[in-house]
Amino acid sequence: MTKPQQALCILIFSFSFLVNLAESRLSIDYYSKSCPRFNQIMQDTITNKQITSPTTAAATLRLFFHDCLLNGCDSSILITSTPFNKAERDADINLSLPGDAFDVITRAKTALELQCPNTVSCSDILAVATRDLVTMVGGPYYNVYLGRKDVRVSKAADVEGNLPKPTMPMSQIIDIFAKRKFSVQEMVALSGAHTIGFSHCNEFSGNIYNYSRIPHYDAHYNPRFAEALQKACADYQKNPTLSVFNDIMSPNKFDNLYYQNLPKGLGLLESDHGLFNDPRTKPYVELYARDQNEFFKAFARAMEKLSLYGIKTGRRGEIRRRCDAFN
Repeated sequence: MTKPQQALCILIFSFSFLVNLAESRLSIDYYSKSCPRFNQIMQDTITNKQITSPTTAAATLRLFFHDCLLNGCDSSILITSTPFNKAERDADINLSLPGDAFDVITRAKTALELQCPNTVSCSDILAVATRDLVTMVGGPYYNVYLGRKDVRVSKAADVEGNLPKPTMPMSQIIDIFAKRKFSVQEMVALSGAHTIGFSHCNEFSGNIYNYSRIPHYDAHYNPRFAEALQKACADYQKNPTLSVFNDIMSPNKFDNLYYQNLPKGLGLLESDHGLFNDPRTKPYVELYARDQNEFFKAFARAMEKLSLYGIKTGRRGEIRRRCDAFN
C-alpha cells in the first residue's frame, strides 16, 4: 500500500471513529445515572398536562416538527426573541404554535432542574415529550435516543421556505423533506400527524370563501363539508383564533382515519388534498388508509429518524438551564 493510500485509510478510519463516537453519546438510558427519575418526571408532567389540556399532544407534535425539520432537533424553536434578535418562534409560520406545547416543555424542564440541575437538555425533553404524548393518545411507541444538546442560535430569517406550509404545491413540500433525506413515503407517513390537532380557519379560508370558480369552494372538498366549514369559520376575520379539527372523525385519537378522510373530500388543508391527488403520494395515502398497522410502523420509523436529524452532541451544543433563554 502506498503512502497516499495509507493516509486515505487513516483519514477514513478517523472519520468513522468520530462518527461512531458522536453516535455513542446517544443512548435510550442516557440519564439512568445522572438523573434516575428522568422518565418518571417526564411521565408525571405530560400526563397532568394532557389531562387538563387535551390538545397538548397535537400541539407538542407540531412544535417538535417545526424544531427538527428546520436545522435539526436542537430546541432552537423554544428560544424567545430579544431586542437584538428575532427568533424562530416569531417567524410568521410559527406564530400559531399553541402555547400548551411550550408550557409542557417549561414544566418538565423546571421539574428536572429541581431534581437534576444542568443535566437534561431541552432538546431531549421535547423529543421524549412528543413520543410519550403521541403514545398517550393512541399512537405507536418508538425509541428516542437521548444525549442531544441545545443550541444558542435561533433566527426567524432561517424559517421562510424551509418549513412546509399548507398552501405550498406538493412538489415544494416533497423537496423540503428530500433536502433532509426523507423519502416521499416518509413524508406521507409524517403527514399522518394531522390525525390529531386543529388548524386555524385562516390557513384554509382561501379554499372555502370567494373561490374563483363554481362551486365557490375548492372542488376537492366534499360539498357538505365545505358548507360546514364556511359556517364554522364565518367570523374568522374578526376572530383569528377560530379553528377546526384536522380529522373531523376522531380528532383526539391517533389513528389512520385521517387518510381515510382524504378520498372522501374531508381533508381540511390544501396540502391534505394534495397528498391524495398527487400520483407520487396517493399510493401511500391509500396504503395507510386501509392498513393502520402499516401507518403506525412507517410513522414510528420516520419519527425515530426525524428525532435524530441534525442533532448536536458534545461540544457542538450545551444544556440550557432555561429552554426559552440562555441563563
